[in-house]
Amino acid sequence: MSILVVSVSHKTASMEMLAQVAMDTAGTAKLTDDLIRSEHVDEVVVLSTCNRTEIYSSVSRFHGGLDDVIASFAAFTGIDVEDLRSRCAVYFDEGAVAHTFGVAAGLDSMVVGESQILGQVRAALTHSQQLGTVGTVLNSLFQQGIRVGKRIHTETAIGSSGRSLVTAALDLLTHDHGPLAGRRVVVVGAGSMASLAARCAAAEGAAVTCVNRTLVKAQRLAGAIGGRALPMTQLSSALAEADVVVACTGARDVILTPGLMAGTSAAAVIDLALPADADPRIAELGISVINLERLLDAEYDSATAAEVAAARELLRTEVTDFLGLRRAAQVAPTVIALRSMASEVVAAEMARLDARLPGLGDREREEFHRSVRRVVDKLLHQPTVRVQEFAADPEAVDYAAALRELFALDPQAVAAVMSPEVRA
Repeated sequence: MSILVVSVSHKTASMEMLAQVAMDTAGTAKLTDDLIRSEHVDEVVVLSTCNRTEIYSSVSRFHGGLDDVIASFAAFTGIDVEDLRSRCAVYFDEGAVAHTFGVAAGLDSMVVGESQILGQVRAALTHSQQLGTVGTVLNSLFQQGIRVGKRIHTETAIGSSGRSLVTAALDLLTHDHGPLAGRRVVVVGAGSMASLAARCAAAEGAAVTCVNRTLVKAQRLAGAIGGRALPMTQLSSALAEADVVVACTGARDVILTPGLMAGTSAAAVIDLALPADADPRIAELGISVINLERLLDAEYDSATAAEVAAARELLRTEVTDFLGLRRAAQVAPTVIALRSMASEVVAAEMARLDARLPGLGDREREEFHRSVRRVVDKLLHQPTVRVQEFAADPEAVDYAAALRELFALDPQAVAAVMSPEVRA
């Protein structure tokens, strides 16, 4: 079974296309359900964030699996198949493992080293587990990826400064308009991104108003930061008093229009939603718009080359270890089948001995059995130990396959002792 990742991200596509492929929880569930029914796909996880939508799958065949994924992805998003294919990055097996670990660690993010992606990866895995579309292949991949992401953020400097799209946007805001202290900030939305923005603004000394469709969520967030809460029906009155507006709602339609913003005194709008919450024409009103496209154009990156290098070195070590364990797991069934065949040979020879020497005593019979068993074990010891050692080397010959051929092992006997991951 092979791992395939199909990715549309800020590195491969425009913000317009990213908005087209962005999905909420219901959307990822529908796409996942469609994919799991396809011929070559056995496991699926869909990860959709503000700067990427990626499909992680366990496939029986590379080309068949890739075609299945691209076809379903295109049909779901309404994008032409060939256009979508040209904008996708494709990762397979070892490359897929490295990419997954890098995404979880924030090394593939718009803001390198940001930590929010780790929670988004965990949420994507949990969602697919609930849908029943994750088996041993993707579960082990994602669990290890989450562990690697945590380790990189803990043991390297890449995650030491709390980097995120929110902090990047606020840095640009401060650069253009000065500190937030004493400013009136309206935060629209109450999800993880909006919550982080509200907390950061409050920590800088801003007076924060939280606006959300579900008032209870706005009240909960406002209570945590000493702000005030308003329902979405009072958005217009909240904007009238705002100096800065931060929007990140996850809505499919634009919320902040030029008409709505025309009567406000806001100097800037930060829009971190995908699809966008703010109409970019708001800038024609003299209001600064800091959105994902501007963050991408600014190539905001506070991570140093040394920090990235240290994180990637740790990542390489983790990928090597994971692949070594995966290869060892694939070898184990062959070793077990070989030893099982040897046991059957010993049993057959002992039965033949009993037939030829019916008067053999129990003590002598046991001694013969022990001796034959010892000889077989010694003969098999080095080959089986070495084949497991060689399995960790990605450049080594497939010695497990060689053992199966040399000893004419029954493929069904090997499959019978395989874990579900290897058997698939």
